[in-house]
Amino acid sequence: MAGNSPCASCKLLRRRCTKDCIFAPYFPSNDPQKFALVHKVFGASNVSKMLQELPVQQRSDAVSSLVYEAHARVRDPVYGCVGAISYLQHQVSELQMQLAVAQAEIFCIQMQQEPVMPNPEMENPDQKSYLLQNELPQYLNYASSSNVIYDAVTRESIFGHDMVS
Repeated sequence: MAGNSPCASCKLLRRRCTKDCIFAPYFPSNDPQKFALVHKVFGASNVSKMLQELPVQQRSDAVSSLVYEAHARVRDPVYGCVGAISYLQHQVSELQMQLAVAQAEIFCIQMQQEPVMPNPEMENPDQKSYLLQNELPQYLNYASSSNVIYDAVTRESIFGHDMVS
């Protein structure tokens, strides 16, 4: 409790804020929405129990995680953070595929521009296959997105704008 002003949790719960209030260091009175959101999603009792079970040095990070998860749950009540992570994994997968296609196009253009000259060091067929396997980009080596939870039309972005693929 800073001065005479109760913390945001005690203010919301309409109780007296004591000097050993577990919420006071993490939910200051000048940011009441932070606790209101966490309380709405997790409940004050559950948050209090979680914080009491953690060492003091880990509580701040736990509160940050709870606030983030609460924001995600309000935006997406079904999937929460998992929906955001899945969306980002889907984006990474698409970008990896686009990168592979671009690399393949660059390689094809380079191959069309270079004259074909026999290399005396490459008389052994095993060496040729080794070079093809290890010097060419691995075009289709990207993560599978078959298990990604993704709905661009109905889900709002975590970052405050619509997610459109």
